[in-house]
Amino acid sequence: MAELTSLIDKQDSFEIVRDQLAAILATETAAQQALATAGGEDPLLWKLRVYSERSNPWEQFLNGPADKSPLVNVWYDNSNFIEAGSSVSERQKTAGTFNIDCYGYGEAADVVGGGHNPGDREAALIVQRALRLVRNIFMAAPYTYLGLRGLVWQRWIKSITVFQPGMDNRSVQQIVGARVSMGVTFNELAPQVEADTLEYVAIDILRAEDGEIVAEADFDYTA
Repeated sequence: MAELTSLIDKQDSFEIVRDQLAAILATETAAQQALATAGGEDPLLWKLRVYSERSNPWEQFLNGPADKSPLVNVWYDNSNFIEAGSSVSERQKTAGTFNIDCYGYGEAADVVGGGHNPGDREAALIVQRALRLVRNIFMAAPYTYLGLRGLVWQRWIKSITVFQPGMDNRSVQQIVGARVSMGVTFNELAPQVEADTLEYVAIDILRAEDGEIVAEADFDYTA
């Protein structure tokens, strides 16, 4: 017989954290563009296009995109459950890893007065600009708990790794990627026992060394 009597229709915490990471980036990059505009700067230098759980978001760069702003893809990687600090059923303290992949696209261009800017170098500088924004946003003091205090224990950027995206085992020219590995410690919650109304209890209390029942108590809660 099934023990759970309620439908499991909630999100797990790793899903909530992933969505919050993406929402923070989308919100803050829009705010940074507004601040840049107000300060007379080019807002495109603060623009990020944010996605989640995409496998190859950089493919839109392949045919000369109209929007060359860096792409950011947030995706859930793994969870490890920490026995210390957890309960046996309701709450599991969890160390999760979320990857924030950044992609920069560069185009080769001639420099006024002579010279040449290669596309791969431009892509590297663009993805580094995206990394700067991502790291500073997430490590800012207001996001110590990612806006999820009570659910999130802490967040920490574990590593940053630059890589070359590939397709069919070939490197894609003029696109450079970088992965921010974000560690987040949070609570995962599970359904609990749904208690029935207590109507009657019978208790045998053993006191004697030989197991003799010394006293017994009956409680009737239906009256």
